[in-house]
Amino acid sequence: MNDDYRRLTDDLAVAAREAGEAILQVVRRGFEVESKHDSSPVTEADRAAELIILAALARAAPGIPVIAEEEVAAGRIPAHDDTYFLVDPLDGTKEFIRGGDDYTVNIGLIEHGTPKLGVVFAPATGRLHGGCVGDEAWVEDGKRRAPISTRPRGELTTAVASKSHLNQATIDYLEVAVGNCGYVSIGSSLKFCILAEGKADIYPRAAPTSEWDTAAGHAVLLAAGGLVDGPDGEPLHYGKKAFLNRAFVATAGWKPPRLEPFLEPFSGGGDLPVGT
Repeated sequence: MNDDYRRLTDDLAVAAREAGEAILQVVRRGFEVESKHDSSPVTEADRAAELIILAALARAAPGIPVIAEEEVAAGRIPAHDDTYFLVDPLDGTKEFIRGGDDYTVNIGLIEHGTPKLGVVFAPATGRLHGGCVGDEAWVEDGKRRAPISTRPRGELTTAVASKSHLNQATIDYLEVAVGNCGYVSIGSSLKFCILAEGKADIYPRAAPTSEWDTAAGHAVLLAAGGLVDGPDGEPLHYGKKAFLNRAFVATAGWKPPRLEPFLEPFSGGGDLPVGT
């Protein structure tokens, strides 16, 4: 891997940990919940984490635009070409508000419509996943960093699904198209990381997400040997209208059945409930 990418991945890891500490400080002193224009929740922790990440990326990679969730919500979208960061400072806000542990800090780099590298940090547990496509994926627990990779598909398929957004289309897809499949529910982009660690086989999402929800976990999974398809069966790409993914299927590296036949018509509008 190019040394510049390796250094950048390490810089993103430091930024994610710093943002995670800011989130934990907010947890310790308590916080109020607000609603954005699309009725999705936001807290002081989201904003504090994003400010830290924006400052860190300005130092680590000056000149690369950053498209960050709360900046976009405030109407601040920088001009960008084919290379830019996608940032979700607190993915899994609903789980965070409920007091759960499965929320994350997500930072991903997009090049030519595809995730190149990313980090996913879980502040509540201290576990950090990272990866660069073409090199390797890894998990860091404390000071120990270990490589990770996806597993071969066995006779029994294990799926991971969203806690807050599990819908009938996802259930139908698993039962009809995948078959012989059990599933567990977990919040945030940790679902990508579970596949990347070889602990599950498939993650279908039959509802919209924002691109900053998926970019970092997508990069980690690709680096670990997995793949992520859009509903049409083609690789999920970035730079879409309103930064919205209609739906996707992530796997441990095998080609999944197409998700599109199970979906409702999609307008592509920007006022839809999203999240991972």
